[in-house]
Amino acid sequence: MSQALIVGSVALDTVETPHGKVDAALGGSCSYASVAASYFTDVSIVGVVGEDFPPEAIRHFQRRGIDLSGLETKRGGKTFHWSGYYTRDMNQAHTNTTELNVFAEFHPKLTEAQRNVPFIFLANIHPELQLDVLKQVRNPKLVALDTMNLWIDGHKQALTKVIERVDILLVNEQEARQYCEKVNLIECGKELVTLGPKTVVIKKGEHGALLFQKNGIVYLPAYPLEKLKDPTGAGDTFAGAMVGYLARLGEVNDENLVRAVNVGTCMASFVVEEFSLNRLLRIQPGELRARCQKLQDMVRLPSLVDGTLDDVKLVAEATV
Repeated sequence: MSQALIVGSVALDTVETPHGKVDAALGGSCSYASVAASYFTDVSIVGVVGEDFPPEAIRHFQRRGIDLSGLETKRGGKTFHWSGYYTRDMNQAHTNTTELNVFAEFHPKLTEAQRNVPFIFLANIHPELQLDVLKQVRNPKLVALDTMNLWIDGHKQALTKVIERVDILLVNEQEARQYCEKVNLIECGKELVTLGPKTVVIKKGEHGALLFQKNGIVYLPAYPLEKLKDPTGAGDTFAGAMVGYLARLGEVNDENLVRAVNVGTCMASFVVEEFSLNRLLRIQPGELRARCQKLQDMVRLPSLVDGTLDDVKLVAEATV
């Protein structure tokens, strides 16, 4: 089992959905991803918070065994705060306010031990900062990258430099279309994989994910849910679980990547059931395995009966 390093935002979120509201709850890409990854491997994080960051949030990380040596507390400053809401279309977040606070001056500084961690997840931060992290690490076995529309719109050149240097790129469908300036996701995925990543994962929310490699495409559905309260952090949870699971396996190959996407989508199905990280922090033994097995069983297709499609084709030709 290898260690995973996660670099990103640690935040306090105010979120309102049709199912309720939370104020200044634990959030941020690094928070969701690191907790998800911690179910599979040892995790170390790099981030920054202000003096207002609640001690209970720190204890959540500590109880998951997450190494906080790279989490800086800025004296006299406030933690990054995002406020937003969702309507009935829970696939789209709407921002009220974004207060960067201490995150505005964030410059990732890896400890000597963190420089040698083999599995890296660069969560959603400025691409120049992601490049800075890549300059600090030594011979990682795998680097995964996430981004957002803000960086695609205003810092595409720097983002492209990062994409060229990573093994896995994770984007949602809107980001894929925006970057490639195309509508068709298959075209987008094929274009993105030519930039350098061995694997591109296009996240489609409740509709699953598309996994692109040079030798083909794999589609994996999302775990079907009846209960959905807050989709905030679902993509970061997906990515963190994926990287953490690959670190647990220790080997990155086509089969393990598909397994990791399955694990990631099932882990994300937990986090959306409650606000913040509340549900993610109390997954019980056997729950994740049960969902992964259930999803695997649901998508199992029987083999085609030999000759049946040929017969259909012959009939179709005869009627022309």
